[in-house]
Amino acid sequence: MSTSNAPCPPPSAPSLLRRRSVLQLAAAGAAAQVGLAAHAQGSAGRVIRIGTTFDNSGVEKANGSGMFAGSSAFVAALNKAGGIFGSKVELVMKDDGFKPDVAKANALAFAADPSVLALLHPLGTRQSAEIIDAVPGMAVVGPNTGTVSLRKKASPNVFWARANYDQEIDRLVRQAASSGQKRVGLVHPKDPLGASLLAGFQAAMARQKLEPVIIATTPGTVSLEVEPAAKQIAGVKPDIVIVGLAGTAGPFLKALRAAGGNPMVYGISISAGSIFAMGEQAHGAGFSIAVPSPYSRRTAIARRYQDDMRAAGHKDLSLASIEGYIDAMVLAEGLRRAGPSPTRAAVMAGLERIEDWDAGGLRFNFSRPGHEGCEYVDVGVVSATGQLLT
Repeated sequence: MSTSNAPCPPPSAPSLLRRRSVLQLAAAGAAAQVGLAAHAQGSAGRVIRIGTTFDNSGVEKANGSGMFAGSSAFVAALNKAGGIFGSKVELVMKDDGFKPDVAKANALAFAADPSVLALLHPLGTRQSAEIIDAVPGMAVVGPNTGTVSLRKKASPNVFWARANYDQEIDRLVRQAASSGQKRVGLVHPKDPLGASLLAGFQAAMARQKLEPVIIATTPGTVSLEVEPAAKQIAGVKPDIVIVGLAGTAGPFLKALRAAGGNPMVYGISISAGSIFAMGEQAHGAGFSIAVPSPYSRRTAIARRYQDDMRAAGHKDLSLASIEGYIDAMVLAEGLRRAGPSPTRAAVMAGLERIEDWDAGGLRFNFSRPGHEGCEYVDVGVVSATGQLLT
């Protein structure tokens, strides 16, 4: 190896410029790292508060508490992973007892608290309508209702994370028609929810060139006076009855069987929890579902849900809790897109930037008019062993 004591030549002008550029970039990078670190320290102590009002004491308690269990499990996993830009997320719950006026009052209380940035999964048609109108400056994510009339209103603050009831009923009627069962009936409550379901049912039947054999009603969504409708339907003996009821679907099914009626029962998604709770009487019943099966691991979103529910200490999985989990996931994505210092307006803008987003088996797109983000509908059937088959 040879060595030389000759001095190094002085750097040329281009070399000096290159070196200066490198130093400037390094300095800029260091400053950016300092800024990011300072921001992270500032965000670390911040809490993003999200309000949620639902029935936790009345006829819809099973659905309300189920959704909250799912959203809470998602938030717990999110916070464990670092939160949103270092900020922890906190769910603040209020019980409205499934009363629209109480739901509205709860929403107004959240709106008066500047630390609450958005509202999550209100439960019920009239409850959601009151909430959406009461807080036009706040994002309302994932109302647990598929009533079409609500979606036709100009409500830029609402972000629908589930299919509507027209889409659900159309799927059920097509299922019946494809299996050759043409004697189809409907039971629905006498209220705005029921009126919406009836319109969707009539349109779906017309598309299949079918006429309903029976349309029976109950006095209202929360009314347990279901026996007259059950006897009407039992007397007509339809092949299939579509149950457009929510928490009263289980008592209706019990009354139908007691009256000697044995048609195939298809419920809409909000009836699933009540029907499932009927045990052996639910065997053979089906319903539309607006979320992937919570019991299957076919989709990435269901696998995450199951793992996070177990991590949160929940042994029971349900359609209600996976819907709440998905609602919270959608809101979290909107929060990420809102940036590190979210405001109420920024959260709404962040949600609107969700276009063709794959959440692990479900796709969301809120750029469409009306913010109807997802159109997923499947049909599940309760097996002889009590399992949900899809």
